[in-house]
Amino acid sequence: MWRPRYHRFLASGRLRKSAFRSGSCRAPPGISAFQIGSESRGKPYCVFSLILPDGWPLPRKSMIRFEHVSKSYHIRKFEKLVFADLNFTIEKGDSIGICGANGAGKSTLMRLLAGVEQPTSGKITRNMSTSWPIGYGNSFQSTLTGADNARFVSRIYNRPEQELLDFVEDFAQLGPYLHQPVNTYSAGMSARLAFGISLAIEFDCYLIDEVTAAGDERFRRRSEEALIARRDNATLIMISHDQNTLRSYCRRGAVLYGGALVQYDTIDEACLVHHHLQSRNL
Repeated sequence: MWRPRYHRFLASGRLRKSAFRSGSCRAPPGISAFQIGSESRGKPYCVFSLILPDGWPLPRKSMIRFEHVSKSYHIRKFEKLVFADLNFTIEKGDSIGICGANGAGKSTLMRLLAGVEQPTSGKITRNMSTSWPIGYGNSFQSTLTGADNARFVSRIYNRPEQELLDFVEDFAQLGPYLHQPVNTYSAGMSARLAFGISLAIEFDCYLIDEVTAAGDERFRRRSEEALIARRDNATLIMISHDQNTLRSYCRRGAVLYGGALVQYDTIDEACLVHHHLQSRNL
């Protein structure tokens, strides 16, 4: 079976405007002219129908999909069921805030989204690059300098070392401490380094787990601006107990409760449901 795929092309130097006006433009071999248009941003255009045979690879839609995902942990003779039969899809461009009580499984969900852990059962499809939780610095080698840790991460993700290092130096503003061992850093300095390295690499999806309040007021403001810029160009998934923080960054919301994840069209609705569930359990 042959399937049409429709594409819209602006007129180029190889196609004369008169051909578009007269409706007689010729399509390239293998493409049949489908529709002639008049103007698009001041340029004539033509819409073609591209015929592809079965089995031809098509562009994959950027998304993360959970299909019947369950997750449990076995601790000695005790089994802890965290999730049961999760089914949801997160598409590129979404900004989702996840609400949930302590122990509901928010951090476990983040690890599944990042690919750090595998589900006990079910399938997770991930068609876009996903960050580690933003600001997570526990994996730094404490005897290495901040600069050496940044270089190590750049090699893992195949990024230019100097370009990444310049970004971290400018963003974290650690000064000469960037070239000192991480075990000499204060908590605020470690947070600056972690944020700088996390944001230096561009991902399709950014995961954020309770770390937006790190550093002083000026650094927090700079971090907020950087995260909003990432949200406008990529997918953002955030976990926080602070509902005001979720409202600042997220458009949609979800509530994790009783091993199930329920999504809502707005973050306000998700926060309201979460607050109601918490009040009921008091």
